[in-house]
Amino acid sequence: MKIGVLGAGLMGKEAARDLVHSAGVDYVGLADVDQERATQVCEQLQSKKLQSYQVDASNQEELKAFMRRFDVIINALFYSFNEVVAKTAIEVGVHSVDLGGHIGHITDQVLRLKEDAQAAGVTIIPDLGVAPGMINILSGHGVSKLDEPESIRIFVGGIPVRPEPPLEYNHVFSMEGLMDHYTDKALIIRQGQMQEVPALSERERIHFDKFGPLEAFHTSGGTSTLPQSYPHLDTLEYKTIRYPGHAEKFKLLVDLNLTRNDYDVDINGKKFHPREVLLKVLDPIVDLKDKDDAVLLRVIVGGQKDGKQVLYQYEMTTFKDRANQVTAMARATANTISVVAQMIGSRTITKRGVYPPEKIVPGHIYMEEMAKRNVNIHETVRPNPSKVEKNH
Repeated sequence: MKIGVLGAGLMGKEAARDLVHSAGVDYVGLADVDQERATQVCEQLQSKKLQSYQVDASNQEELKAFMRRFDVIINALFYSFNEVVAKTAIEVGVHSVDLGGHIGHITDQVLRLKEDAQAAGVTIIPDLGVAPGMINILSGHGVSKLDEPESIRIFVGGIPVRPEPPLEYNHVFSMEGLMDHYTDKALIIRQGQMQEVPALSERERIHFDKFGPLEAFHTSGGTSTLPQSYPHLDTLEYKTIRYPGHAEKFKLLVDLNLTRNDYDVDINGKKFHPREVLLKVLDPIVDLKDKDDAVLLRVIVGGQKDGKQVLYQYEMTTFKDRANQVTAMARATANTISVVAQMIGSRTITKRGVYPPEKIVPGHIYMEEMAKRNVNIHETVRPNPSKVEKNH
C-alpha cells in the first residue's frame, strides 16, 4: 500500500518511521510546506520507501495533486486543516485519518461528511491520537464485549518520569491547548444525564506501578465523541493524571485570571492577554528538553455480560524511546494513527464513510499491532464489586 503523510513535525515524522518499518507498506510520501524539513526527516529515517514532497495544504491544487498519489492519507497537520483535508480526500477518492481537534468543533465538522464519504467509497477516521484516539478504540472494544454497557471511566496522563517543582509537569504538546483543557468545562454523563463539570475538579488519588501516588481530575475535551456514540450510559467521565498537588496549583492560576485570553491588561501602555504572559513565563519551566516522559492510561468499561456485572479494564504505561529520542507521547500517538491507516489500506477496515474510532477500529487487532511496537495495552476482566454490593 501507498501512504502519504501530511506534516513533517514530530507526529508526522514518527508516523513515517513506523510506516517505513511496516512490511505491508510499499511507499511513503512525507509532505510539508517546508520541503527542507521533510527532506531532513527522510535523511534521518534512511528508507528507500520514503520520499519528501513540498505541499502547501492551504493550496487546494497542491493538496489534491499530492493526496491522489496514495491509498491512505495520514493528516498530521495542525487541527485547523482537518476539515479541508477530509473534504479533499473525498473529492480525490482516497482514505484519510487525522489526529483530531475538538476545539471549535472541528471533529464534528468532519463527522458531518459521512454521506459524502460513503458516496465516494472512502473511509475517514478523525481523532486518532491517544486522547482522543486510543481511549476511544479501547472504550469501543470494551463496550463490544458487553451485553449492556453502563459505564466508561477514563484516566490518561503524559507526565515526566522525574517530576520537578514547581508544577511537577513538562509539556508534551501545546501549552496553549493545555490551558483550554484546564479552563473549559468537561462534558460527562452522570446518573444517565449529560452534564458539564468544572475542569480541575473532583480530584482523586490513583496508582500506577512504578509511580506511587498520583492524582486525577476532570479536564475538558477528554470524552471526545463518546457521549454521542454511547448516550445511554449511566456514567461516562474522563480524568487527567498528574502528580499530587498539580491541579491545586493550576487552579490558583485560573482563579487569579492568569489563564484568561478573553480580556486585556495594560502594562506600560501595551495590552496583553494574561494567558500570553503566563505562557511566556511557564515555557522554560515546563519544557521537556531531553528528559524522560511517560504516558499512563486506564480505561474501565462496566456493564452486564451473561447476567453478571463485570468490568473490562485496559491499562498502558509507555516510556520514552531513548534509542531514537522519541517521547512516550509521540510513540503512543504516532503508532496509533499509523496502525489504523494501515488497517484501512490492508482492508482490515472496510466500512466506508466517516466514523469516530470507537465505532470502526477493531480493538483486538489494534492492541496486537501496538504490542508489536512495544506499546503494550493489558486487558483484565473482573466482577464489578460496587454493583454486586448494590444488588445485595
